[in-house]
Amino acid sequence: MEEDAMDKLDDMASVSEFDPIAGSIPATKVEITVSCRNLLDRDTFSKSDPLCVLYTQGIETKQWREFGRTEVIDNTLNPDFVRKFVLDYFFEEKQNLRFDLYDVDSKSPDLSKHDFLGQAFCTLGEIVGSPGSRLEKPLIYGTGEHDWRKTVPGKPPRLPLISSGIPGKKCGTIILSAEELGNCRDVTTMQFCANKLDKKDFFGKSDPFMVFYRSNEDGSFTICHKTEVVKNTLNPVWQAFSIPVRALCNGDYDRTIKIEVYDWDRDGSHDYIGEFTTSYRELARGQSQFNVYEVVNTKKRLKKKKYVNSGTVTLLSFTVESEYTFLDYIKGGTQINFTVAIDFTASNGNPSQSTSLHYMNPYQMNAYAMALKAVGEIIQDYDSDKMFPALGFGAKIPPDGRVSHEFPLNGNPENPYCNGIEGILEAYHRSLKTVQLYGPTNFAPVVNHVARYAAAVQDGSQYFVLLIITDGVISDMAQTKEAIVNAAKLPMSIIIVGVGQAEFDAMVELDGDDIRISSRGKLAERDIVQFVPFRDYIDRTGNHVLSMARLAKDVLAEIPDQFISYMKSRGIKPHPAPPPYTPPGHAVHTQI
Repeated sequence: MEEDAMDKLDDMASVSEFDPIAGSIPATKVEITVSCRNLLDRDTFSKSDPLCVLYTQGIETKQWREFGRTEVIDNTLNPDFVRKFVLDYFFEEKQNLRFDLYDVDSKSPDLSKHDFLGQAFCTLGEIVGSPGSRLEKPLIYGTGEHDWRKTVPGKPPRLPLISSGIPGKKCGTIILSAEELGNCRDVTTMQFCANKLDKKDFFGKSDPFMVFYRSNEDGSFTICHKTEVVKNTLNPVWQAFSIPVRALCNGDYDRTIKIEVYDWDRDGSHDYIGEFTTSYRELARGQSQFNVYEVVNTKKRLKKKKYVNSGTVTLLSFTVESEYTFLDYIKGGTQINFTVAIDFTASNGNPSQSTSLHYMNPYQMNAYAMALKAVGEIIQDYDSDKMFPALGFGAKIPPDGRVSHEFPLNGNPENPYCNGIEGILEAYHRSLKTVQLYGPTNFAPVVNHVARYAAAVQDGSQYFVLLIITDGVISDMAQTKEAIVNAAKLPMSIIIVGVGQAEFDAMVELDGDDIRISSRGKLAERDIVQFVPFRDYIDRTGNHVLSMARLAKDVLAEIPDQFISYMKSRGIKPHPAPPPYTPPGHAVHTQI
């Protein structure tokens, strides 16, 4: 007799909507090592006893919070600190860091009791984006931002610590090295089959699939993978699948992994067949007698004395390989080339009028400038020379007034490069005074412009990101689709930020998240376009810093995956990083 409704699990109604990996993988963690050279000597009869304190800055409040401290090293001006700082790394966020150095004079944890030696500011992206992920910066002495006494409630304001320092005096150098933590970076590929599963359907056999869960410390389980459904069989052979080890067991090889087996039903009320448990360590034995599992339905076992099992599941194969990450390539020397293209079509409005999207308000950046600065300030950390080509499209340009859809903002066709994000902004402001806004809104020329450069460097040493900021409905949709399909074969990604109140339906289509973009019947090899409307990031409270941080986070979040998809599709492995620096022995005393 067929199994009744009592064997169904109500909570499986949502299984068909499950995205196997999304949201289950922890953020990449980066380990920061700190060294200093030629610190100030603040001790009379010996050298300084340095300590480094790391502060991180909140995105919303902009307040600096102490993250951690190194150990104190006695009597040296050239410390190599052993204690590391481990930070979650997000490519899409600007993660501001501040490193303060102190000469420790006592065991007091109160930093005001110790002599300030200098500080350095940088972003986490700036460290990992430096050659070999090693950044050297001069320590500065004079901002006063280290003075905790200014912000402690109940304490009277005092003179900043810089008053006792020597403004302008060289404070030495800080050396910051980043290394991605190596644990949980493996990806395992497995294949399973089953034998003699319970028959659940009246007019056929079962349509079985498996759901994998990893256990949590509190005894709960988190879903981490679901196989495909194999129709009408009690002896299914599922396709091999790959899953990061961190998603499967979070790096704990002995953590329980629970696998449930179901009979698929179209209405989502899948019939529970049974379950079994294992661990990564067990699975890693591969195909053997240890990896043949009885599928057990506990309710059925309680009801039927002669019940043995509801079938068996066998592991057919198990392999593991290391997954290269975005940071592996950056550390190996891959450069991110950033190009910006700005819409100069007449639909933006006359730049001299306050209603124009290009209006230069002396007190506030316009939407174009804010979008450029938000995205550019993060991308620039991954380009060693900080020289970026900046283009405009849709304007009549001097001297002859011809319409151009890929003109250099700096006016130099031979060298369209601008020095840093500030250089792009300056060139943008100058262009508004020299070109005539016109039309139409054509994207294909600037996409093809960057694609030409990307096509010339396909060895993994460079990756190209094009930021298009536009206000209107695209005029050359067919040509742009073709350009994007061709660009998808290249080391290239495209970010589109739509400003103004226009409808951006065409941009959503180009984004390709739901339906992969195609041209002339040919699908794009990869999804390389990310679109966001700027109006979604206008903070009603007027907090533009927060708005732009959210904008940058959303438009850049897909870049690492797009980057990796290109490298994997071409079989490109990262170049090995230089060997890590081994510091000489040094004395360590109690942490404060």
